[in-house]
Amino acid sequence: MGTDATGPTSLGPAAGRRAPSDVLISGASVAGPVTAYWLHRAGHHVTVVEQSPPRRRTGGHAVDLFTPAMDVIERMGVLEAVQDHATGTERMTVRREHARREVTIDMTRLMGALSDRHVEIMRDDLGAILYDATRADVEYVFDDRITGLSDDGVATFERAPERRFDVVIGADGLHSGVRGLVFGSETEYSHWLGGYIAVASIPDHQHLDGHMTTLLGVNRMVGLYSARHMTDARAFFLFRPDAELAYDHRDVPRQKQLLREAFGDLDGEVPRLLDEVDRAPAFYFDAITQLAMDHWTRGRVALVGDAGYCPGPAVGGSTSLAVVGAYTLAGELAAAGGDPAIAYPAYEAAMRDYVHRSREFATTMARRLVPGTRAGAWMLTAGTSLLTHLPTALGRRLVALGSGGLGLHESIELRHYPALAP
Repeated sequence: MGTDATGPTSLGPAAGRRAPSDVLISGASVAGPVTAYWLHRAGHHVTVVEQSPPRRRTGGHAVDLFTPAMDVIERMGVLEAVQDHATGTERMTVRREHARREVTIDMTRLMGALSDRHVEIMRDDLGAILYDATRADVEYVFDDRITGLSDDGVATFERAPERRFDVVIGADGLHSGVRGLVFGSETEYSHWLGGYIAVASIPDHQHLDGHMTTLLGVNRMVGLYSARHMTDARAFFLFRPDAELAYDHRDVPRQKQLLREAFGDLDGEVPRLLDEVDRAPAFYFDAITQLAMDHWTRGRVALVGDAGYCPGPAVGGSTSLAVVGAYTLAGELAAAGGDPAIAYPAYEAAMRDYVHRSREFATTMARRLVPGTRAGAWMLTAGTSLLTHLPTALGRRLVALGSGGLGLHESIELRHYPALAP
């Protein structure tokens, strides 16, 4: 029985099918290309459909890759490219509202205390690297999207003719279209963590050169950063209103108005940043939302990354979680000879602890990153500064003891899948 874009489907697995040769992946940002790389390595024909035009640079924001994700990146042979495109942010100056003195934080030492292997990279750069690593072996279909899926694996598209696939993977982000088709409305699974994030591409008038500036207040934060290879900068805004905001995700003018309402009373550089946001060629605004799904697979369909278990943008290490999830999903499919009935329960079992701990960490960080009191803002600034002044070994021990789960990613070990070996 088929379905259209407005209703869910059961999508039961095809009985007796083993070692599927045709895999459809929705999403070409991060999780999609990583999954495609490893499934091609395992011998499958992979098609990736992406709603955006070919490799459109939308501005993007900085994301973090921690140790387990870096291990995957290295196994893919793109470690050098990722390191070459690191943002190079070395220091951050933080000024609290109503405080005259700025605090300078050594970002290299801070991240060294949190992770053995860490790279901060612009999301667009990471996506381009992963695309380059897969485009010779994977079929990419841009400027299109999946509009329907049937029980026997037939996918319909907005533009392309319908095709049949043995496995369908939703790697299309927090507002996943595949999840909507198969699992129902996002509202059934999403949980607002109390905040909003906005990022805009603006001119780098300050010539930041490895320097991030941040203004931290009660329930709000605004900052500016760039990357060593970029000619522009990113203005970012985090804020926690008293209640959820009413807006349409397509209504950019309304979103920019909400930013002005949250930050318009600030002085210094903030009025200029808000003016630049109004002229920005690329702008992103979204709620800091967590997905809480009990299962990320159904029939022949699997969700990976933010599509299935987004812990919360900007607060939960979702990019590292997505990279590890993509590798694990491909590994379990390869180990099961391509049989979703075997692979999918193993994938969920392998990722469940990492996902649950990431959710807990994100819930905590959503409160701590943007404190609700002046005392909380002072404690965040002072505590972060102290961590960067401790010897690295001592800092890591403190992180390992708890510190709100800051050492979460370092505790994750990748599974070994012989079927993915060269």
